[in-house]
Amino acid sequence: MGARRKGRILAFQTLYAYELCSAGSLEGRSRANDAEGQSLEFSWLDDSNRERINQESIDFARLIAAGTIQNLTEIDGQIKIQLEHWDFSRINKVDQALLRIGVYSLLFQKDIPASVTIDEAVDISKEYGTDESYRFVNGVLDAIRKNLER
Repeated sequence: MGARRKGRILAFQTLYAYELCSAGSLEGRSRANDAEGQSLEFSWLDDSNRERINQESIDFARLIAAGTIQNLTEIDGQIKIQLEHWDFSRINKVDQALLRIGVYSLLFQKDIPASVTIDEAVDISKEYGTDESYRFVNGVLDAIRKNLER
């Protein structure tokens, strides 16, 4: 597995951990800021997994995760536009994290072809999501790609 794929998986896991740590916080920013710091330091990774990930993957994951968290309002807005008859809060957390990193890449990593971004998100969703996750992730990201191309 390549360094960027490992980085995307780590970014996805980071956003998943971030969401779990900051979800439901009405105290707001302090808890979310704590969750962001802990997530981006990968404190949730055990030592054996940390040893198997090279620095290039960690740097790429940190770039994606930090960029996603910093642009979460815009990213979630792009996702919500695509959800017909479906509430954003009903998206399972795995799919939500995958969509967020995919949308971040589509919006802000113009050097990465959209097809690569979508294919990577779909492949990761097949491994970590439900049986239907990959179809959902593909459909939402492809619709966002088409909107951005207009």
